[in-house]
Amino acid sequence: MFSQTDKGNTVPEASNGKTNLFYDVMGSSGDPTMLLIMGLNAQMTAFKDEFCDLFVDAGFYVIRFDNRDVGFSSKTEGEPPPLGELIQAQMMGTPLPDVPYLLSDMSKDAFAVLDAAGVEKAHVVGVSMGGMIAQTMVIEEPDRVLSLTSIMSTTGAPDAGTATPELMKSIPFSTPRSREEAISSSVETFRLISGPHFNEEEHTAQSIAAYDRDWNPNAQSFQIAAIFASGDRTESLRSVSMPSLIVHGHLDPLVQLSGGEATAAAIRGSKLVTYEEMGHDIPELLWPEITNEIINHAQAAAKA
Repeated sequence: MFSQTDKGNTVPEASNGKTNLFYDVMGSSGDPTMLLIMGLNAQMTAFKDEFCDLFVDAGFYVIRFDNRDVGFSSKTEGEPPPLGELIQAQMMGTPLPDVPYLLSDMSKDAFAVLDAAGVEKAHVVGVSMGGMIAQTMVIEEPDRVLSLTSIMSTTGAPDAGTATPELMKSIPFSTPRSREEAISSSVETFRLISGPHFNEEEHTAQSIAAYDRDWNPNAQSFQIAAIFASGDRTESLRSVSMPSLIVHGHLDPLVQLSGGEATAAAIRGSKLVTYEEMGHDIPELLWPEITNEIINHAQAAAKA
């Protein structure tokens, strides 16, 4: 199925029930598939073309897609639970407000994308919330995943991968109500969570492009609600025997290194790779190292 996007181009569309997911592909469909899953409030274009090309050049068929509530994918109807209430409930251990979907639903979205692309099995790479979705995919349908790469993510355990108190005091939580506010909030957030290689000018340009492509003010709250309500995956991950690569930055203040360490500890036989100058971002300077780790991991899994 195909649907119109901006500039009159067509983009493949997958469906999970009433949820439509927009995706695109790069490379040859005859090559092994690498599915890239982006994180909280981020569109598939956050995986830059040049980043994806590194996998294509290594012989992979790359699929990336917009998670529900971002980009060209379906938007959840109604108002999301207030972000402040979600965070307070999570911190206090009190019941969460009702949420419309869970990470399990987003995992099914990802499988729907593979179905629509005619792909039975894929190497799955998830970033931040995308790592949580990728972990859920491996738990729920391991036969369809060739290898797992979980980047700057965590298990959902309440004592792992929590944000630093300093970040929680500084990060903007109010929902932007204008183009200027949305762009400014994104730049400020990434200035706080990224490592020392953050490029403000470049991120400003990316934020403008993302807003103008298709911005949803409710995406962050709906997706945070899904993360919090999905709970702790630690015990389920202990049963995973999938070849797993865990990547994390020492300077990540949003999902601290303990999140990656907990993920690696839960999945037996997994490999943890950390970077001293990486925050909650994948700086272009580290693209060659990180993509080589992922490529080598996927190729080794294929030979196992």
